[in-house]
Amino acid sequence: MADIICIIGNKGGTGKTTLSHMLCQGLGLLGQRSVCVLTDTHREPLDPADRRYLIADARSREALAKVTEKIRSLKAWLGVIDGGGNRTEMDRRLYGLADLVLLPFRDSHEDIRTVIRDLEMFPRAYAVPTQWPTNAWQREAAEKAVAELLAPYRDRILEPVFSLSASKLLLQKQIPASLPTPLANACRAVAHQVIDLLQLPVEEATPVQGIARNAANGPRPAAAAA
Repeated sequence: MADIICIIGNKGGTGKTTLSHMLCQGLGLLGQRSVCVLTDTHREPLDPADRRYLIADARSREALAKVTEKIRSLKAWLGVIDGGGNRTEMDRRLYGLADLVLLPFRDSHEDIRTVIRDLEMFPRAYAVPTQWPTNAWQREAAEKAVAELLAPYRDRILEPVFSLSASKLLLQKQIPASLPTPLANACRAVAHQVIDLLQLPVEEATPVQGIARNAANGPRPAAAAA
């Protein structure tokens, strides 16, 4: 049975969608078959061509139920659900069905205050510093804020996902046939953290051929053959 990872959080603009696609790309690079599930009604499904994962459209309640049921029926797959922002009730629903919950947050006190509330609301969730500054002094300030404000939750904070301009390539309707090496490395790093948490085996893989699926049918296992 497949595991389901939900990327949620009450605040918008924290990088949930970017993290979802980076995670799926990284999982593909590490030999894991995955599906990136869209639930945000303000976004359009992306083209699955040249991605190492499938895309599923689950922007309605009925579609989400069908897609998650389909994913659960697949052996050795991972479903990554992009929960969108400012949807507390949806977050609660996704938390209830997830095997692993990630809460992205950026280096602002507002984001940190919000992720503290979410960590309290979702006690099985992990916080993920995203779009983290690479400038030395900015990074130092961000780390200091986390150390001071998130100290009670330090065992539930994952390694940062650093700001990388190339990450926006994954959110294009169609992505380039090849992606920059720094982006691939960042995707792998994200995926390794999740694989470690779920205690999954790791195996480098050849590209997965994605096939666009409608929400009613969900992803097909055969579509992930390299």
